[in-house]
Amino acid sequence: MARPTKGKTPRRARRNISAGRAYVSASYNNTIVTITDLDGNSVAWSSGGTIGYKGSKKGTPYAAQLAAADAVKKAQQTFGMNVVDVIVRGTGSGREQAIRAIQASGIEVKSIMDDSPVPHNGCRPKKKFRA
Repeated sequence: MARPTKGKTPRRARRNISAGRAYVSASYNNTIVTITDLDGNSVAWSSGGTIGYKGSKKGTPYAAQLAAADAVKKAQQTFGMNVVDVIVRGTGSGREQAIRAIQASGIEVKSIMDDSPVPHNGCRPKKKFRA
């Protein structure tokens, strides 16, 4: 029986996403920047670790700046994204620098929102010790 010849499968057409969201998760140890479309599907991401930093250097503002610029570059080249809403979570040192890097990389920032988790009344305290 003759083997079927391998034909070229047609390449998927490049999706063009003009608007999306940039999530900046800034902890004390690292800053993760994720760019999604408006439905929340991840398009591109980067962090201090993927840039090449290890250890405590990942949490620095400079690493956050490089991570944000890298994620935006991926989103622009692959999907042609040019407008984002920025959503920031956490209290790390890279928050502000990541936002500045997104603005400086040629993508239009429509809005900036702080969505940091805030404890309302904390956990229930331990019961009192009785001797």
